[in-house]
Amino acid sequence: MSGVQQIHVKRTEAGMRLDRWFKVHFPTLGHGKLSKLLRTGQVRVDGARVKSNARLESGQMIRVPPLNLDDKPEAEGEDAKPKPLSAADKAYFQSLILFEDKHLYVLNKPAGLAVQGGSRTTRHVDGLLMGLAAEMYDRPRLVHRLDRDTSGILVIAKTRQMATALGKLFQTRSVRKIYWALVNGVPKPEQGKVDKPLIKAGGKGEERMHVAGDADRDGAQKAITHYAVIDKAPPAVAWVSLKPVTGRQHQLRAHMALIGHPIVGDGKYGDTAEMPDGMSKKLHLHARRVTFPHPKGGTVDVTAPIPGHMRQSFETCGFDPDRFDIPEAGDEDEQA
Repeated sequence: MSGVQQIHVKRTEAGMRLDRWFKVHFPTLGHGKLSKLLRTGQVRVDGARVKSNARLESGQMIRVPPLNLDDKPEAEGEDAKPKPLSAADKAYFQSLILFEDKHLYVLNKPAGLAVQGGSRTTRHVDGLLMGLAAEMYDRPRLVHRLDRDTSGILVIAKTRQMATALGKLFQTRSVRKIYWALVNGVPKPEQGKVDKPLIKAGGKGEERMHVAGDADRDGAQKAITHYAVIDKAPPAVAWVSLKPVTGRQHQLRAHMALIGHPIVGDGKYGDTAEMPDGMSKKLHLHARRVTFPHPKGGTVDVTAPIPGHMRQSFETCGFDPDRFDIPEAGDEDEQA
């Protein structure tokens, strides 16, 4: 048995969850045992009781009670040494990069590439980032998410500190995100705002976001989306710009379906309309542009080219994705 330890949180560990900190430093300590230590107050942060999901700050003192010698802390690092990327995966990741500096990446994620792994997912963004950790000082981290079938802008932090800073930005209106989509029909009015809270329902693998009613108030998440029609091929299709003020799962898909104009190719949220010949059946939702103040100074402003299946559909509908001075969703609200 080891004695009581008082361990300071390192600067590089700022923002880490407490349970993750224990997993890094005491990899053989099981979740159940840690939960018991927290519940009984044997683990404390700066002398106070905490929960496993508490976010740590640099310099905080963690009280670690006596543990078996098999639970001794590792000197450094993650749970296990990451496996380096293959030459093919490294080249693939490089092909996704739109912008890079020593603090972050901005990727153009293709439709069909999952952000995180699952039981039947062999290649995903998070796995590529783990491979990069074998060659970098720190493991790059996801700052936000995109659905598997949504293409476009994905921001990655190269260090834990940058992930914390960017995470705070993404929780505010400091980050401007513009999505492009093709939707069924033409929304009326052609510019507007959808302000409807959402709640998740359905079993594993069948989850969908629904508009929350009064009975769902406790579990509802506020969700706001601005939209604007850029061009239209009535009555079948409209090209819209979408600006999410909040970042809920499936928010844009659920909100467009709510107003009666589901995104083309989105069977989960009600797209059953027949499209003109030449249009792909894939989801037509693309994270087009992101703009935000760089935590280290300056501004990041990156635009992602649309994927091939959407460009094909644009051509079928007579839309020009390379046009300039298009109206952006939410501009009328911000100028008011």
